Amino acid sequence: MKKTVVLGATPNPARFAYRASHMLTEYGHEIVPVGIKKGEVAGKDILNLREEPGVEGVDTVTLYIGPHNQAEWYDYIFSLSPKRIIFNPGTENFELIKKAEEKGIQTVEGCTLVMLRVGTY
Repeated sequence: MKKTVVLGATPNPARFAYRASHMLTEYGHEIVPVGIKKGEVAGKDILNLREEPGVEGVDTVTLYIGPHNQAEWYDYIFSLSPKRIIFNPGTENFELIKKAEEKGIQTVEGCTLVMLRVGTY
């Protein structure tokens, strides 16, 4: 299974990041929720993004942060050494995609929820 950092995690059940965290867990993927909102999701405490927590063995970063707020986190995202970054709808950022691909990181413009349901995660 793919260890996934949910970047932009939230305890708010109305948000897609919340739903993705639960669905990833249901599908057997280990999640590491990281965000600016305090609380827990899918049985895990949300790590404080502002503290840039280290996470080992990351396969995927699934983004739930809008492009206008991503630039300050580029270095953090790359420090996680993910194999891929999923740009969920509304998070597409061509600058970050280009930088990631230059580092050999696979980029996917897609929806984590749909990818899980159709078996392409």
